[in-house]
Formats: sequence, structure tokens, C-alpha cells
Amino acid sequence: MLRLLPPLAAKRFVDENFPHCQAAILAGSVVRGEATTTSDLDIVIFDNAVRSSNRESHIDYGWPIEVFVHTHTSYKAFFKMDVERARPSLPKMVAEGIVLVDTGILSSIKNEACEILKKGPEPWSTETLLTKRYMITDMLEDLIGTENSAESLFIANALAEAIHEYVLRTNCQWIGASKWIVRALKQYDEAFAKRFIDTFTTFYRTGDKSGIILIVDEILKPHGGRLFEGYSMGKGEE
Repeated sequence: MLRLLPPLAAKRFVDENFPHCQAAILAGSVVRGEATTTSDLDIVIFDNAVRSSNRESHIDYGWPIEVFVHTHTSYKAFFKMDVERARPSLPKMVAEGIVLVDTGILSSIKNEACEILKKGPEPWSTETLLTKRYMITDMLEDLIGTENSAESLFIANALAEAIHEYVLRTNCQWIGASKWIVRALKQYDEAFAKRFIDTFTTFYRTGDKSGIILIVDEILKPHGGRLFEGYSMGKGEE
């Protein structure tokens, strides 16, 4: 099937599958100009005729299509969940998306999404910060100590994700997952993101751990450095 242009394909899909919806938005990489050969169309639907929010996957008009269906109120729970996990997937789609259908409800929803993105996630509590320091310290010590190259790959993977989370959350920034880890770091600090990528690339190619050790010690230092001795969790709780 001939692949239609993204906005045209998305509009036709909405018209045929959600003809009575109150609003629809096309979001994702095709909107940001970052589409690849495997990109899909992300479509957010607002339809009070549905009983509950749901997610659907389709292939139509030459595109894989991901549909996120909400009522006028169900999206709020997902906004809240995204804020709590510090990964604003739905607010970002709503704020950045191209309007396909709007019966007059999108302005307030888009404003709500934009305010969430602007505010950023809640700061970590002191307890959470201590726990994250401890976990990163533990992973780093495992990486330093292992002589098993296979194990070191997966320790490094976990450590890379933890470093990205620690840097962004301690600076009140949104985090990412998968490809969004690098994108979130670049959005916050291009120079650090490049160093982060170069450091882990060097490790995967050569096994050199020194750059990772240096980064970990630098990001932990402002908050007290590596943490092991004296750390406890749940002590004294009933």
C-alpha cells in the first residue's frame, strides 16, 4: 500500500475509526521531524463514548499506528502517573502534537500538558537520594570488581540508565527510557550527553572502565560521594 503523508494518513484513520471523537492529535517522531524508516504514527484520541482509556495498534495507509484513547477526564490519571515516574510521555505528546480534530476541548488540555512540562518533576526526597546513591555505588563496585566480560556488559547497561536518572532527577529534569535516555540528556546538557555516550562507547569497545568510574564519582560528589557504610533502609519502622 502507498504510504500517505503522516497528517493525511492520521486524519483518515481518525475519520474512519473515531468519527465521533471530540479531539485527536498526531504526535511522535513524525511531528518532531525525527522519523525513521521504522517510525509509527502516534495518535491521541479524546472520546467520551469510550468506557475507559485504552491503547490500540494498527497498520493502515502504509503506517504502523499507535492509538492512545482517552475520555475527557481519564487522561488526567495518566498525566499524574507520568509526573510521578518523571517520564512525561502523554503530556509531551499532547503539548507537541498536531491537531487533527478539535471540538473545542484541546486548548485547556494542551495548556495543562505544557504547564506540567514546564514545571518539571518533583525533587527527590532525602531518603530517595540516599537510596539512589547507594544503588549506584553498589553497581559501580560490581563493575569495578568483575572480571567477567559478559557480566560487565549488563552491569554497565544498568549503571548507564541509573546515571542518566540520577543526573536528571537531581537537577529537576524529566528522564527518559530506551532512546529517550540520550535525548533527555541532550536536552539538559549537550556536553555531558556527549561525554556520557563517548564513555560508554569506549567501555563497550575496549572494556575500559575508567571513564565510567570518573563520571560516577563526579555526579555523586555534590551529594556526599559513594555511599555504603552507614546506609540503612527500613530500620526502626514498624
